[in-house]
Amino acid sequence: MFGDDTAKRAGRLTLNPIAHVDPFGTIILPVLLIFTTGRAFGYAKPVPVNPRNLRHPRNQSLLVSLAGPAVNIVLAVTAALLLPHAVLFRQPRAWSTEDVLLNLGYANVLLAAFNLIPLPPLDGSAIVERLLPRAWWPGYLRVRQYSMGLLLILVLLLPGVLSHVFNSAFDLWAHLI
Repeated sequence: MFGDDTAKRAGRLTLNPIAHVDPFGTIILPVLLIFTTGRAFGYAKPVPVNPRNLRHPRNQSLLVSLAGPAVNIVLAVTAALLLPHAVLFRQPRAWSTEDVLLNLGYANVLLAAFNLIPLPPLDGSAIVERLLPRAWWPGYLRVRQYSMGLLLILVLLLPGVLSHVFNSAFDLWAHLI
């Protein structure tokens, strides 16, 4: 759409889940979190984007970064809109349609909130990068090189910090439904 075919050339424009498995984010991190916190959280491989291939790199890279959280919010709103009608699809199973919609909406609100944290490689960093004054770039670049470590510390060692993000996301979801 914006001229970058990097994901296509990497074989990532597929619904085959194997193409999206990240060994650490899809396997190791969720297992570590289950053993340390009792909860699982993981991620797939990031979709490769080469800003140099975009027709208008400065603006389009921001739109590319906002696409993921925007889709998460659209899915959460869709789940919230369908929820009142879920009674029409009642089934005598362990997971009701209401349960699926509630979990789908909540998971997508969480994903949107998490991805908007302004640390690379998360999408929120693109927003910060786009809005930072040029004079602040040297300091930002010094911190950015440690961002993956900071993110892992947040997830593994300081889950209480992330709980504020997730509690806010839960409050947003509660208001939607």
